[in-house]
Amino acid sequence: MSPLNNLLKTYRQHHVHRDLPWPDNLAGPQRVWFAVYPPEDERRLRTRLAEFEIATKEHGRGWRHVDLTDVFARWMATHPYREAYFQNPSLIGGALEGFHEHITQLLERELNEADSHTVVAVTGAASLYGLTKVSRVVSDVASGIRGRLLLFFPGTYTHQSYHLLGVGDGWNYLSIPITV
Repeated sequence: MSPLNNLLKTYRQHHVHRDLPWPDNLAGPQRVWFAVYPPEDERRLRTRLAEFEIATKEHGRGWRHVDLTDVFARWMATHPYREAYFQNPSLIGGALEGFHEHITQLLERELNEADSHTVVAVTGAASLYGLTKVSRVVSDVASGIRGRLLLFFPGTYTHQSYHLLGVGDGWNYLSIPITV
């Protein structure tokens, strides 16, 4: 069975299944699911995202999808200093805090629209690499999660540590890993 088939099967059986209640008394970080898959399967995952949505809805849960893939490009296109950053990319470092806040606000808006029976699914985490930390974004929005935040995570999960794209220092987070 392919890694994505295993991921979908695990998601369906252990996370959104109608017979498994979602406790209301969980802290925000405990409402986060990381669906971890090999980075090389990113395009395959995108073609199968509808299957995760269908599995979610079949079990009486709501679904909202947020794609972060082009968020940086859209943010940069409206930035007042974009021309200076294009001419000298080393200057952008100071502006990245504003980008982080932009993503955080985007996700907070989506989470505010979702009720306690809705999965807010996030794709495009790899596009944040080098710009902001996924762990920080998730930590910043965790308190506003009423249902579940499902982050599709191209990377690895070993020894209770997540590694985006399978590289760099990992971090330990209280989220629930869904692995292949």
